[in-house]
Amino acid sequence: MSIFGGRPTILGHRGLGAGVVDGHAENTPDSFRGAVKEGLRWIETDVRRTLDNAVVVGHNPSLHDGSFLEQLTLAQARELGVLTIEELLEELPDNIGVNLDVKSCLEDALRPPAQTTAAMVAPLARQISRERPFLLSSFDASVVLLVRERAPEVPLGLLTWFTFPLRKAIAAAAQLHVEVVSAQVGSFLRRSVEPKLPQVSNDYAVDVAHRAGLEVMCWCPDLEDARDLFEAGVDGVVVNDVPRALEGLRGVAD
Repeated sequence: MSIFGGRPTILGHRGLGAGVVDGHAENTPDSFRGAVKEGLRWIETDVRRTLDNAVVVGHNPSLHDGSFLEQLTLAQARELGVLTIEELLEELPDNIGVNLDVKSCLEDALRPPAQTTAAMVAPLARQISRERPFLLSSFDASVVLLVRERAPEVPLGLLTWFTFPLRKAIAAAAQLHVEVVSAQVGSFLRRSVEPKLPQVSNDYAVDVAHRAGLEVMCWCPDLEDARDLFEAGVDGVVVNDVPRALEGLRGVAD
């Protein structure tokens, strides 16, 4: 199964991009509508749970007033401008792909598996994957395992943190039997990763990933690095400024 349809793909980070892009704040209806208007085929956003187990859009554990999402009811979170996943999807045509990054929380350590953030997200992910191009990913490998158990048809991705070595990221993703490995741009920059050790080339690392049945994503490269990564065979990049990325990568990706 191909996640990105065999085409080099740009994904909008939290809509049009992280922070504020062209006057639109991240993870807001205007930002998601703006990404679609620009012609993007995929968007990326983050999901968290509320105190009453609703699944909402949110990157940081806390909001602008300092309150923690996990300690708010859905009604309280909505008063502070938080979107539900259903409200996000209403902003997107059915042909637009969605990559949900599941943010587990500290309190998941105290919960049985059936009550974790992953378990809350799994039924929703199953439904979304039936309706549009979809990928669920997480930095938390337990999320991947729990969602696979509860919704085996959902395409999954393993995210890795800043400069995490590709040799470990790709091997882990392959053995977890996910569809996508998504590494931060520093993992692909030879000067940034394990400077005292020989570094595999991006071309070779991506080739190994593809032979293992994985698609490869990179999150938050600049335009120059994104172009180099697409030349190395990377399947998708998550960008922080959609309009500039689409202009700078015209003819390379969409």
